[in-house]
Amino acid sequence: MTFSEIERLRSDADEADVALAMDEDAFRAFYDRTAPALWAYLSRIAGDRQIADDLLQETYYRLLRARAPFESEAHRRNYLYRIATNLVRDTRRHPMPPVTPLADDDASHATARASRSTEDAERRAGLRQALGRLKPRERALLWLAYAHGSSHEEIAGVLGVKTASIKLLLYRARQRFIALLAGTVTAREKQS
Repeated sequence: MTFSEIERLRSDADEADVALAMDEDAFRAFYDRTAPALWAYLSRIAGDRQIADDLLQETYYRLLRARAPFESEAHRRNYLYRIATNLVRDTRRHPMPPVTPLADDDASHATARASRSTEDAERRAGLRQALGRLKPRERALLWLAYAHGSSHEEIAGVLGVKTASIKLLLYRARQRFIALLAGTVTAREKQS
C-alpha cells in the first residue's frame, strides 16, 4: 500500500467520523426537540420522576457514545427511544434502593392542586393506579401510541417487535387498561 493510499483512507475515515458525529449545535437542537417527550415517556414507564431524570441523561449519553450512522432524524429518534426502553428494562431487572422523594415546592403546582375538584383528583388517582398495574411494555405501548402519537412502525422500532404485531399488542394493552380502570372505579364506588 502506498503512502497516498494510506492518506486517502485516513481522509475517508475522518470524513465519515465528521458525517456521523453531531456537532454541539445539532445535538442541542435535537435534544430540545426530543427531551421533553422522552422525559414524559420515561417518567410514565419508569413510574418515578427522579429515575426518569437519570435515565434521560443516560439515554443521551449512550446515543452520543454509540456514534451510529442514522439515515434520518426519525431513525435517530427511534434509536433514542430504543435505548430508553432498554434502560427502563435494566432498571426493573436491577432496581436501585428506594429513594425518598422530595416535596414538590413549586407554587404553581400547589395552586393548581388546590383548585382541582375532588372528583378530578379521584379520576387521576384511578388512572395512575390502573397505569401502575400495567406491565411496563403495555405502558410503553399505550404511551407511545396515544401520548406521543407514534406510528405502529415507530413503536415497533422502539420496542423491538414486528410492526405487524403492534396492532394486536395495542389492543390487548387497551383492553387490560380498561379492565384495570373499571376495577379501580368499581372499587372506589364500593368504598363510597
